[in-house]
This record gives sequence, C-alpha cells and structure tokens, in this order.
Amino acid sequence: MKQLLQWTIIIPILSWALLFSGLIENSTLFQIVASVLLILSVMSAVHHSEIIAERVGEPYGTIILAISITVIEVSIIVSLMLSEGSEAASLARDTVYAATMLILNGIIGLCLLIGSIKHYEQNFSASSVTIGLVSLISIIVFTLVFPTFTESVHGSYYSKPQLIFASIACVVIYSSFLFAQTKGYRQYFLANGDNEEETKTHPIEINNKTFYTSLVFLLVSLGIVVLLAKTLSPTIEKIIVSYSLPKSLVGVVIAIIILLPEAIAAIIAARKNRLQTSLNLALGSALASIGLTIPSVAVVCIMMNMPIVLGLDIKSIVLLALSVFTVMLSLSKGKSNVVYGVVLLVNLFAFMFLMIYP
Repeated sequence: MKQLLQWTIIIPILSWALLFSGLIENSTLFQIVASVLLILSVMSAVHHSEIIAERVGEPYGTIILAISITVIEVSIIVSLMLSEGSEAASLARDTVYAATMLILNGIIGLCLLIGSIKHYEQNFSASSVTIGLVSLISIIVFTLVFPTFTESVHGSYYSKPQLIFASIACVVIYSSFLFAQTKGYRQYFLANGDNEEETKTHPIEINNKTFYTSLVFLLVSLGIVVLLAKTLSPTIEKIIVSYSLPKSLVGVVIAIIILLPEAIAAIIAARKNRLQTSLNLALGSALASIGLTIPSVAVVCIMMNMPIVLGLDIKSIVLLALSVFTVMLSLSKGKSNVVYGVVLLVNLFAFMFLMIYP
C-alpha cells in the first residue's frame, strides 16, 4: 500500500483522470494543471526507468533512460504529425534539432560547468566520448544536413529511396554504438573513481515487486505524457504565435519538456563527481533522439504518404557545426574545464537568440 501511495504512481493516475474528464479542453486553469502534471509525469517515467535501470545495471541503465525518453519524443511527434498533417511536416526536424542543441550545449555545458566549479577538474573516458561523437556526427549529417543539398527533390526533402537509406544508416550506426556500449567496449562507458567504489560497496536492492510495478507505471507514464502533450500542443502553439515568435519554437518547447528530467539526472551525476555517467546520458540521448526518432517518423510518413522536412537552413547548419566542433574539442582530453562549460552555454544562448531574432 505504501508503494502505491508514492507520487510517481499517483501523478500518472491523476493525469489519466484529468484527461478523461474533458476539463482540459476549454479551461485555462485545467490546462495549467495539465501542464504541471505533464512535466511531473515525464519525471515519473524517468524515475521508473531509473529503477528498472538499477536492476539491470550499467551501462544498460543510461540506455534504458535514453530510449524511454526517445519513445516519448517519437510518440509526441508522430501523434502531432498525424493530427496536423502537412502543417507539421517540419516538426520532427525542429524537435530533433532543438533536442540535439539542448543536449550538446545545454546539458553537457551545465555538467562541465557545475562539475568543474564543485570539483575543479573531473576525469572521464575520452574513448567513450569519441565513439559517441563519431556516431552522432554521421547521423546528424545524414538526417539534418544532406537533405538541404540533395537534388532529387526540390527543397529540404529526401526522396523516398533517400529517406529509406538515411533511416537504415541511422539504425545501423545506433546499433553499432549500442554494441560498443554494452559488449565490445563496455569498459570505456563505466564510471570510475571513488563513487564507483561506493556504488559497488552499497548496491541498491530492487525486489521483484518494485521492479514489475515500475515496469507497468513506466508504460502508464509514457502513455499519458504522449496524450497530454498532444492535447496541450495547440495551446502552446497559440501562445507562441500570439507573441509573434517563430513556430519552430514549438519543437524547442517539446524538446525541453522531454529532456528536463534527463538534464536533472545528468547534472546531479556531475555534482556527485560522476561525469562519465552524465556524458553517457547526454551523448546516448542525443544519439537515440536522432538515430531512433528519424527512422520511426520516416516509417510513418512513408506509410501515410506524408511529407517530412528534414534539412536545416545554412544558419542552423553553421550553429550545429559550431556546437559539435566545440563539444569535440572540449571532450577530447578526458578532463573537464570550467571554460568549456561556459563556451557551450554561450552557444546555447546564441541558438535561442538567433531563433527568436533571425
């Protein structure tokens, strides 16, 4: 009974009840309540995925967390594209681009800054970062850059054969990354240092009841997040348009909602001097965000004969290239530095500023 009264179980149930009540549709008050419940449901989903991850161990834990959040992202994008049709053709691109920029500049930047302020200098595996960045750069180019320059279809689109090729390339690259993380080069992704010894000495016991309860409520939380996000998206879009802001900010808002709990988990890990775990979370999430989202959305678009805009404009490509290049240099030596964090956060502010003032 005590377990059933935890907030991570009560919140998703309340969210489902509010959704089925129909009170969200025409009430500003209940839309605000639903927004709060949406964020709490995302955090509930991550909490349950962390319990499952604790049971299966590292680095599987960070993989489960990244894939859980990607499932939320894919579900929201697909549901909005199905409901809005061609008007949401660029939503997948905007959300994935925003998520990538937020992860590379925001999450990694904050982890490097906060970790360096608290611990001065932190160590991590440069080999794991290199594996992640090599995979990420290739996926980014295939999905967000090449469509701008291909000639088969006019505009920032892929032809159907090109879209199929890019989707297969993403799946192959992400699968090889998972193999490296879990089998071939698993030792590179394991956290080291004093905290690792503490974790080994005092493991957290997860019994079967807790494990299966978390498994069920992970699915319950993921489901309500998708439905609430879909219900609230028209309101978010109206607010953005009413302030004469670009519609692409909808993708940024969705990305922020999705990445908020993961960002908190990564920052907490950095504060505890576990920067390797923070980087595993960040780079793994960025890879899953693009490597799984784009193929999933592509399958839906091909089956439903829906258009999908993938290619970025030149300004966005330059900002993305700057972010990737800065992260590569910042993480190349296996040691953190407060300056790296500051520069990455400036890149993030430039991304937000130039989106509002293009």
